[in-house]
Amino acid sequence: MLLVDTKNKEIIDDETIKDRYASNNPYGEWLDGSLLKLKDLKATDKKTVMLTTQERQSLYKYFGYTYEEVNDLILEMARIQKEPTFSMGTDVPLAILSNLHPSLFHYFKQRFAQVTNPPIDSIREEIITDTTIYVGPNGNILKENKNNCKVLEINNPILDARDMDKIKHLNNNTLVPQVISLLYYRGMPLKEAMEELFVKCDKAYHEGANILILSDRGIDESHMAIPSLLAISGLEQHLIKTKKRTSVSIILESGEPRTVHEFACLLGFGATAIYPYLAHECIGENIEKGNLDKEVSIAIKDYNLAVLHGIVKIAAKMGISTLQSYQSAQIFEAVGISQEVIDQYFTNTISTVGGIGLKQIEEDLTYHHKRAFDVLGLKTDMSLDSIGFHKLRYGRHTEDHLYDAKTITLLQQAAQTNDYQLFKEYTHRLHNKKIMHNLRDGFEIVANTTPIPLDEVESEEEIVKRFKTGAMSYGSISKEAHTCLAVAMNRLHGKSNTGEGGEDPKRFHTEENSAIKQVASGRFGVTSEYLINAQEIQIKMAQGAKPGEGGHLPAQKVYPWIAKTRHSTPGVSLISPPPHHDIYSIEDLAQLIYDLKNANEKARISVKLVSEAGVGTIACGVAKAGATVVLISGYDGGTGAAGQSSIHHAGLPWELGLAQAHKDLIDNDLRSRVILETDGKLMSGRDVAIAALLGAEEYGFATAPLVVMGCRMMRVCNLDTCPFGVATQNQELRKRFKGKPEYVINFMHFIARELREIMAELGMHTLDEMIGRQDLLKIKKELKPRQELLELEKILTSNMNIHHEEMKSYDFKLEETLDKRMIIPHFTQNNSQLEVAVNCTNRSIGTLFGSYITQSQGNDVKEDTYQIKCVGGAGQSFGAFVPSGITLHLIGDANDYFGKGLSGGKLIASLHKDSKLKSNENIIIGNVALYGATSGKAFIQGVAGERFGVRNSGATIVCEGCGDHGLEYMTGGIALLLGKTGRNFAAGMSGGIAYVYDKDHDLYKRLNKEMVIMNEVEKKTDIETIHALMKEHFQNTGSQIAKQLLDNFDESLKDFKVIIPHDYLKIKEKIKSLCDKGFSQNEAELQAFQEIFEQKEV
Repeated sequence: MLLVDTKNKEIIDDETIKDRYASNNPYGEWLDGSLLKLKDLKATDKKTVMLTTQERQSLYKYFGYTYEEVNDLILEMARIQKEPTFSMGTDVPLAILSNLHPSLFHYFKQRFAQVTNPPIDSIREEIITDTTIYVGPNGNILKENKNNCKVLEINNPILDARDMDKIKHLNNNTLVPQVISLLYYRGMPLKEAMEELFVKCDKAYHEGANILILSDRGIDESHMAIPSLLAISGLEQHLIKTKKRTSVSIILESGEPRTVHEFACLLGFGATAIYPYLAHECIGENIEKGNLDKEVSIAIKDYNLAVLHGIVKIAAKMGISTLQSYQSAQIFEAVGISQEVIDQYFTNTISTVGGIGLKQIEEDLTYHHKRAFDVLGLKTDMSLDSIGFHKLRYGRHTEDHLYDAKTITLLQQAAQTNDYQLFKEYTHRLHNKKIMHNLRDGFEIVANTTPIPLDEVESEEEIVKRFKTGAMSYGSISKEAHTCLAVAMNRLHGKSNTGEGGEDPKRFHTEENSAIKQVASGRFGVTSEYLINAQEIQIKMAQGAKPGEGGHLPAQKVYPWIAKTRHSTPGVSLISPPPHHDIYSIEDLAQLIYDLKNANEKARISVKLVSEAGVGTIACGVAKAGATVVLISGYDGGTGAAGQSSIHHAGLPWELGLAQAHKDLIDNDLRSRVILETDGKLMSGRDVAIAALLGAEEYGFATAPLVVMGCRMMRVCNLDTCPFGVATQNQELRKRFKGKPEYVINFMHFIARELREIMAELGMHTLDEMIGRQDLLKIKKELKPRQELLELEKILTSNMNIHHEEMKSYDFKLEETLDKRMIIPHFTQNNSQLEVAVNCTNRSIGTLFGSYITQSQGNDVKEDTYQIKCVGGAGQSFGAFVPSGITLHLIGDANDYFGKGLSGGKLIASLHKDSKLKSNENIIIGNVALYGATSGKAFIQGVAGERFGVRNSGATIVCEGCGDHGLEYMTGGIALLLGKTGRNFAAGMSGGIAYVYDKDHDLYKRLNKEMVIMNEVEKKTDIETIHALMKEHFQNTGSQIAKQLLDNFDESLKDFKVIIPHDYLKIKEKIKSLCDKGFSQNEAELQAFQEIFEQKEV
C-alpha cells in the first residue's frame, strides 16, 4: 500500500500506514477483555445424548444417506483426514432430472475463478488462509469501540457435540443463544413452515437472542424438517430484508449435511457454524461395528478437519483465503431451481434455466419421509441404499448412468468391428432412455428447409478434421493409450492433446506426435522443442473434473518414464498449482499467449475454460488477448482425479457456457475472430449437432475414445490399477491394453456419419452453415412433469450463423518484434554476437529467435554459440523458452516472467559497471522468474521478486535474494541464493536442491518445512557445487557479493544451508547405491522405484 497525501505533499509507505491505524486504539486490550474463545469455554459434565439404533436408521433414510456416502466418504474422511479422490467425471442425470429425489444441495454448483481472479493454493500457501469465524452481533462497523469485540471466536466452524453444548449453554449477557426447531407437521405446506420459522426467529431476536441455533432434531412419523439449506438461506435473506442480519449469527444443528459440498453450501448461504450430529453418530456406530479402527473423538475430529480443508479448498477456487469472506458470499449458481424460489430464499443467486419450486421440494421431502417412517405401521426397509451416484450400481433406487455395461459393450463392439449399425444401436440406446441426463436431451432438432441428398453434405473426411481428443496426460493414461490416440487423430487429420504431462521427444516428427501441446500450471515438459512441434498450443485455465484446482500426481505413479517426460525425479510426487503463476489478470493471459506465439509462430493458441455463469465475458477477454481457439468445457469431466465435491458440484453443463460465449462474442463483434470449441461427454453425432447449433465449430472427445480402446469405467484411474491397461503405468497391467488406432478412427467416422445424416435432414451442405443456428432447436413436447419445469428456451438467446474467419484472426505483429527486426537477420549472416538497446515495450526477447534455433538446429547447440547483449530495462518474459546455444546478457533490469520456460539457454542479468546500487538490496528482475524452467542457466546480480524459480525442474539458477514463495513447487535443478529469501520458501518443493546464504541464521522462520529438510553444508559435493556456482556467477555478472564470499569461502561456508526434499533425497540415495552396485542409470531408477513402493506383479 502507498498513500499519496496531496494536502501535505508526501508519500506514506505501507509500514507507516499500518502502524498509524494499528495504534489508533488499544485493540489488544479490547480483545483481551471482550473476546470469548470457544476452545476456552467449559463444557457441561453431562453425557451427550445419543440416538438409538432405530432412530439413526430412520434418519439415515430420511436424509438420504447412502451406502457409498457412509463408506467411501464419511468413514474415509474420518480415516485419512481429507476428502477422498475419485475419477472419470460424472455421467448421472442433473439433480432436476434424477428419479431419486436428491437433496437441495445437488441443485447448486460451485463457482470458481478463471483468468481474471486466480484461484489460490490453500495447501502450499496455508500462511494466507484463515478458518476462524466469529459468532455474535457484528456491532457498528462505522464506529470503533470495544463492544464490537464481544463475540465468540471459533477456529473450525464444523462443531462437535461438546462445542454445540458449550454454545447452547453460554451464560453471557452479550451472547444469547436460542434453539429454533426446523420441524413442522407432515402435511403442512412448506411455505407456511418457512413463514413460521421466520416468525419464531423474529420473536427470539426481540427477546434478546443473537445466536439462533436451527435444529432438526426430533424428526418422527408426524414431523418433517425444513431442508437445512433452504432454512439457512431463507432465514439469511429474511434477516437481510428485515435489517437484523448483522445483529445475529445462525448456527445449524442438523443430521442432513455430511459431504464437503453440503457444508460449503451451508456456510456460503449464511450459516456461521454447523454441528452435523448424524454424521458424527454414523462414525461412532461404524467404529463400534469394527468398520473403522480409531478412537471415536479422534475420528470425529479428523472428519471435521477433512470437511474444513475441503471447504477451504472450495473457497480457494474463487481466490478467497478466509472463511469469513466465504461465509454468506453465495458463490454458487443453481441448475434446476425456479426463479420464484431463488428470489424468495436464495436472492441474487444465478439460475439460468429455472426448475423446481416449493411444491417439488415438498414432494422430495415426503418421498424420503415415507421411506423412513411408514405411518401405516408396515415394515420399512432400513438398510442403506446403494444408488451408484459415482460408480454404476444396478437395482431399484439406483442412478442411471450414460455409460452402463450395455452401452459400453455396444460402443466397443461397433468401433472394434467397424459396424455402423451397432453404433446406431448404441446412439439409439443413449437418446431413447426414459430418463433425461442433461440439458440437450430436452431439445429436438427440427428442420425448416427441404432435406438434401447425403452425397451433397460435407464429407466425413472433412468433418473429422474438426475433432479432437481430450487433454489426458501421459501419466494419467498409459503410453499405449496416449500414443494410440495420437496415431488415430493424426491419420484422421484431427488433433490429439498431450494433456499437461509433456510428451516424449521421440514422438516428435512421427505419427505419434500430439498435434495439441497443452501448457498447464505445472508446465511439465514445456520446452522450446515441445512447443515448436505443435499445431495448436492450449493454455489450460481450468478443467471440467476440477475447475479452480491444481493437480497432484502421487509419488507411486511417477514411474521413471513419466519422470523423464515431465523433467522430474522417479518416485517423487508432482504438484500442479491451482493458478498459472504468470496469469493473475487478462493482461497476463495476453502475455502468455504472446509468449507462446513467439515460441511457435505457426501454431494457433487455444485457451481452455470451464462453463460457468459469466464465461462469455471471459471468452471475450480471451479473444481480445489473441487466442485463436476458445474451448468451453462441461462440468462432467474426464480422467482428472478429484474430490467428489468437485467432480459433481463445480461448473455448469457446456450447453449453458457455449451458448453464452457464442452470444457474448457476437455482441462484442469478436465471434469471427475465434474458433469456439466444446467438450464434455460428447457421445454421438446428435450431441455434436446440438453443439454446432449452439455455436461450437470444433469438438473434443475424451471418455468415449478411452472406452473404444478398452476402458469399462471401473473408475480407478487415480489408483494406477486399471485392469484394461488404459489408465495405468503398471507394466504388467499395460500388457492388457487391447486398443488400436483403428477403433478410435472408426468411432470418429461414425460420429461424423451420424452428424452428416442430421445435416442432410436439415438441408445443410457444410458444418459452417450450422454454426449458431439455434432456430433449429426446439423444446421437446413430450417431457415429464419435472423436465417441463426447465426453461430451456433461455439457452437459445442468439440465432446468428457467425463463425471463425481466418482473415479476422488476431494479428500479433511479430514482424515488429526485436527478434524479427534485428536479432534473426543479424545471426543469419553467420555472426555470433550482437548488442541491442532494449526497453519495457520489448517483450519476449529471444523467444522467437530461440524457436528458429530449435527448429533448425535442435536442442543441443553448444553454449554461447549466439551471444546477445541487451542494455536497458527489458519488458516481460525476457528470454522465455530460450533453448541451448543462446546467451542473453541483460545489463539493466527486467519485468516479470524473466526466463519463463528456460529450455537450455543462458540468461544473465547484471548491473551497469558504473552502478552505485547494492546488488543484494536491488530488485533487478520482477515476479515469477524462471517459471517452469527445464534446463539451462541463469545468473542474476540482484534480488528477484516473488515466486522466483517456481516450478523449476532442471535449470541451474543463481540470484542474490528473492521475495515470498521462492522455489515453490520446484521439482529439479539447482538454485543458489546469496541473500535473503521471503516467506514460504520452498513450499511444495519436491525435487532439486537449494543452497541459501543464511547470514542471520533466520531462514528457518521463512522456510516451509512440509516437504523439505534444511541442513548445514557439510558434504564435499555440496561445497564444490556452491563454490563453482559462485565463481561462475562472478565471472558472468561481476557480482561483488559473490567475490566477497569466494574470498572468504571457508569462513562463509558455515552460514550456508542446503534444502532438499525428503522424498527426493530418499530416491536419489537409493538410485546412487544401485548405480554403485553396477546398475545402469535407467535400471537403477526403475529398481529404486519398485523397491520403495514395493511393487508386486499383477
